[in-house]
Amino acid sequence: MNKVLMAAMKTGLMKDGPLVLTVTGRKSGRPRSTPITPFEVDGRRYVVGGFPGADWVRNAQANPDAVVVRGKVREPVRLVELSADQARPLLRQFPVLVPTGVSFMKNAGLVTGPDPDEFERLAGRCSVFRFDSV
Repeated sequence: MNKVLMAAMKTGLMKDGPLVLTVTGRKSGRPRSTPITPFEVDGRRYVVGGFPGADWVRNAQANPDAVVVRGKVREPVRLVELSADQARPLLRQFPVLVPTGVSFMKNAGLVTGPDPDEFERLAGRCSVFRFDSV
């Protein structure tokens, strides 16, 4: 499904859909792409790793330089992983700002619903990254 979604986004068919994040593979050194749904708080963009140990998360931890693509627009970024304390208030806002992410995380068995307290408890388990411009 990710490949179909990414192909549709590259053609510009999904202008308002998720972005595609490309990071360097930690073992292969080759570009690895995945769709993401970032959110904005106080003018800064963030993304939550959908489940602990996700490959794209481990790749971003190993090499934080990345590219975000929406349609044909490419933006180089640096992913800065937040500490659990920094992530807590953002995770509380996540179910409101990214309602599509709630069902994803519910299906992954991480939460039972859009309860901000449940999302806050994911701090330290699910990585939260800030996008910094480069």
